[in-house]
Amino acid sequence: MQILSAQSLHKSYAVRGKSLVAVRNVSLQLAAGEVLAFLGPNGAGKTTTIKMIAGLVWPDRGSVRILDRDPHSNSQALEWLGAVLEGSRNLYWRLTPEENLEYFGVLRGLTRREARLQGRQLLERFELTHKRKSVIQELSRGMQQKVAIAAALVHNPQLLLLDEPTLGLDVEATETVKRLVREIAAEGRAILLTTHQLNVAEELSDRVAIINQGAIVAEKSTRELIQQFSGSTYQIELEMPLDQERISKLEMLGLAIEPTRIHLNDSYLLYSVLDILRPLPIIKIDKETATLTDVFLQIVNENRDD
Repeated sequence: MQILSAQSLHKSYAVRGKSLVAVRNVSLQLAAGEVLAFLGPNGAGKTTTIKMIAGLVWPDRGSVRILDRDPHSNSQALEWLGAVLEGSRNLYWRLTPEENLEYFGVLRGLTRREARLQGRQLLERFELTHKRKSVIQELSRGMQQKVAIAAALVHNPQLLLLDEPTLGLDVEATETVKRLVREIAAEGRAILLTTHQLNVAEELSDRVAIINQGAIVAEKSTRELIQQFSGSTYQIELEMPLDQERISKLEMLGLAIEPTRIHLNDSYLLYSVLDILRPLPIIKIDKETATLTDVFLQIVNENRDD
């Protein structure tokens, strides 16, 4: 089921008497249970796009639909939207987690009883019950982020906007938040993730959309995009030096050889090489694989105006 459909969004601003285009012809789709990493350098148009999706900024052209309703003209569309802003800015720091969840639940249309019940369930799920009466500013950064996610979920939205959900967290808190994101997606919610931590985006996302200078310059499944930019070079590391007979056979294949290491630029030769090496002990076989960071930098540099 399609949760989000943003079609041909365009937005420009008047700056010193000139028209500055912030977003040009951006289209994004997001299905239930899917995590889309929306990536781009600073000033690329991410924030403006997200504000248009959230109904905070009117597009000059184009349309946004959340479960087929327009957030700019139909308030019900906003009831299906939850957001977590970087730095836990969507929490009141002098209130407790319990009070925050009740407040945001009522703000989103729940009764006080419903908000209180839903808040307790979320605090239990996020292992925060023991901190329910502590003020937010006294909690650790990781706990604050979990409360922020709970506050975004208290009214049971179908679309969740996550902005830098793991920024500033330690390793343990980061792993906890990533686990929660996976669980939330598995429940059938659509998640639009924005982050500069590309290793987190690579791990969590099903698809990637990269925006640069206001336009989408790449959009594919995360796996396909990384495969597209990965090479076909293999490196085989051996436990002991090669004997002369094997060296001669490998040289006939045109391979680069070191005493305990072999480099292949042609994946079709891999099994032939393994037959020659049999039964020598192999420590590891590595394939040259790009990371999402490699992909992002290459795409952005290729689409940069000189």
